Amino acid sequence: MADNSQNVPEQDRPSFPARAVITGGMPYGNKNLHFGHIGGVFVPADFFARFLRDRIGSKNVIFVSGTDCYGSPLMEGYRKKVEQEGYQGTITDYVQANHDAQKAALDAYGISLDLFAGSGLEPARDFHARLTAEVLRRLHERGYLHKMSTRQFYDVEAGQFLNGRQVIGRCPVRGCKSEKAYADECDLGHQFDPEELINPVSALTGTTPELRPVDNWYFDLPAFESQLKELMDEWDVDPQVRPIVTKTVRESLVPPVVYIQDKFRESFNAVEDKLPAHQLHEAEKGQQSFSVEFANWRDRDDARAILEAAGVRFRTGKTLLPFRITGNIEWGVPAPELEDTSGLTVWCWPESLWAPISFTQTALALDEKTGGTRFSSDDWRDWWCADDAKVYQFIGQDNIYFYCVAQPALWDALNWGLFQDTPVANYHILFMNKKASSSGKIRPPMAAELLDHYTAEQLRCHWLSLGLDQKAVSFSPKPYDTSVSHKDKATGEDVLVKDDPRVVDPALKESAFLTNIFNRLARSCIYGAQNVCAGHLPAVEADADVLDACREATLAYERCAHAFDAHGALAVAEDFCRDANRRWGDESKAAKGDDAAYKHALANAFAALRTVTLLMHPAVPAGCEKICEHLGFAAEDFFSWEHAFETPGELARALGENPAEHALPELPPRFDFFEKHPSQK
Repeated sequence: MADNSQNVPEQDRPSFPARAVITGGMPYGNKNLHFGHIGGVFVPADFFARFLRDRIGSKNVIFVSGTDCYGSPLMEGYRKKVEQEGYQGTITDYVQANHDAQKAALDAYGISLDLFAGSGLEPARDFHARLTAEVLRRLHERGYLHKMSTRQFYDVEAGQFLNGRQVIGRCPVRGCKSEKAYADECDLGHQFDPEELINPVSALTGTTPELRPVDNWYFDLPAFESQLKELMDEWDVDPQVRPIVTKTVRESLVPPVVYIQDKFRESFNAVEDKLPAHQLHEAEKGQQSFSVEFANWRDRDDARAILEAAGVRFRTGKTLLPFRITGNIEWGVPAPELEDTSGLTVWCWPESLWAPISFTQTALALDEKTGGTRFSSDDWRDWWCADDAKVYQFIGQDNIYFYCVAQPALWDALNWGLFQDTPVANYHILFMNKKASSSGKIRPPMAAELLDHYTAEQLRCHWLSLGLDQKAVSFSPKPYDTSVSHKDKATGEDVLVKDDPRVVDPALKESAFLTNIFNRLARSCIYGAQNVCAGHLPAVEADADVLDACREATLAYERCAHAFDAHGALAVAEDFCRDANRRWGDESKAAKGDDAAYKHALANAFAALRTVTLLMHPAVPAGCEKICEHLGFAAEDFFSWEHAFETPGELARALGENPAEHALPELPPRFDFFEKHPSQK
């Protein structure tokens, strides 16, 4: 990359790929997006996608995501809408309406996806179905797909098999306290076999369902234990992979174990000699359960049947299990006929893992259809398999198992040359200090609702500053805070936080920087140039110490962005801007009545403004692009990191202009590049 940072050796700066794919976790197609979807996944992904477009060129970045259109959550949502609301549309209509609402919410927050598709909707549906069939056939050919007969819940009263979300019980995984577990997965992401679910109840009739045998295809995930351990060793020393990822993955890379309460010890002793080879571990101090460790999951499953028959109750520990690929629900991607099986569909979780590839194929095909000028290559392999490319997947921490355990093993098994993606796992955004879920007791505000109280850029800046790479953090918007602030002295009644004008809104902490400090620097520069430079850039050069500060801030920001530390990156930009504003205040005051000194102060301020606007662009693009427009540059030139270390005057010269002749579009009086929400005025 060409730049003016001669004093910074290239090896001391982070490296970036020639091409990059950024993905955002796919939302289910049975609902709109709440703030956690936008703030916890899509805004951080958009920040990095926009940064990379500026850093390596927009043609070299593809940002894709889409609605997860299939699976039992969707079928259940559709069933309830028909039965409870008299909905007349088809299930495809239902998914399409939710997809359109999701897309509108993403657009409202400026999420710059190159494609927000739907796995079951055009234009991606056929690409996705074709890739799904190719994946299953390839896994089968390579011997990693096995047909297994397992038991599925059947509602005798309703006379039908139940899909995953139509059975609710308690999670059987030791240490998990989830009371909202489905047929083979709890709401915290733990995987288990259906027969392990505790106290299952049919959502259709409220009765206890039976378990009946069905045949399905399973991926041999346990066969890749050693490869996954090697990958964790690599990720341990990769600064771009967060510790929560390897910690979570390693929890599953352990031998299969069952935990048995001491009160069942006598019954266990009576059948212990019938169990496959095992190791018995006595209860540790303070524990009331002993454990039995097996060599592999098959031995553990054989032992389960023996223990169940003997009336020994137990709970299982985490371990690698065969990963279910197909199911027999109607609404799903059709699975190809393999051996003597037909009529199966693909479970939504596996096919969502390769959906970003089919979305990439779709985006490239659409580009090729319109002339092929948007991206640097229209071959998806150049993005997913090439040595000089990388894929960054932004996910929530509860999806680590799928994207960081199942997906790496699948990629290895396919042997298509797919390189392992870089997972960017964020902690949860809490709501009022509690975990919120659109299907739980604490209902978070929908993303679109928040825009009744805040601007999109205020929220983008706030969410990026929460530091979700480090820990779960609460989002506590004042208009939704119904806790008690104090009692009114006159009436004795409780005054809620949301109604107390003395309480500062924590969600507006970062907004003050945008609407005051950043706004002031931009206005000062442009109004100043209109007053003393005839609406052109100042013809003098900025001071060396200002240029040094610009360069150091840019390099510090680059390091933070490379590490997905949006919080740190924004802190760099804000601190730099505050310093620049103070310097401008001092220098412009001292230069009063001296046009030459004032122009010199303006040159320093313009250099700083150019740097702040470049650095803040990924976070608050709309306001920064307004500044760019009023500085008289094309966005593709101004925000390109090929010119990152150039002042506005140097950029004008690089583009063949004389800075003193570079005209700035006139800025109207009292213009705001970053506005407050109408409700805040």
